[in-house]
Amino acid sequence: VQLQASGGGLVQAGDSLRLSCAASGDTFTDYTMGWFRQAPGKEREFVAAIFRSGRSTVVADSVKARFTISRDNAKNTMYLQMNSLKPEDTAVYYCAAGGVWVPALTSSYDYWGQGTQVTVSS
Repeated sequence: VQLQASGGGLVQAGDSLRLSCAASGDTFTDYTMGWFRQAPGKEREFVAAIFRSGRSTVVADSVKARFTISRDNAKNTMYLQMNSLKPEDTAVYYCAAGGVWVPALTSSYDYWGQGTQVTVSS
């Protein structure tokens, strides 16, 4: 499956952004989908995951109150709604797909998108 992330940009603290991840090339509903982020000099960090039906999600505690993950299986697209953004949310955001047992682990995912930059100014 090929993944294309989009929707990043430069925003101010407190603003909102919605990231999208469009999938192609395979059956979207075969995959658990996830969002990760990587800030300069830091390891890639789990943000959120959504299971195949879309009814179950896992969200990192650090963003749980502000970020929402969703998917539209009819459109082969996953979303990350990010509200009340903070400067520490600045990172490249990656989407990923896989047959996932432990959604917070990068090794659980087989396919990765190219990343989209999110920059939050204070």
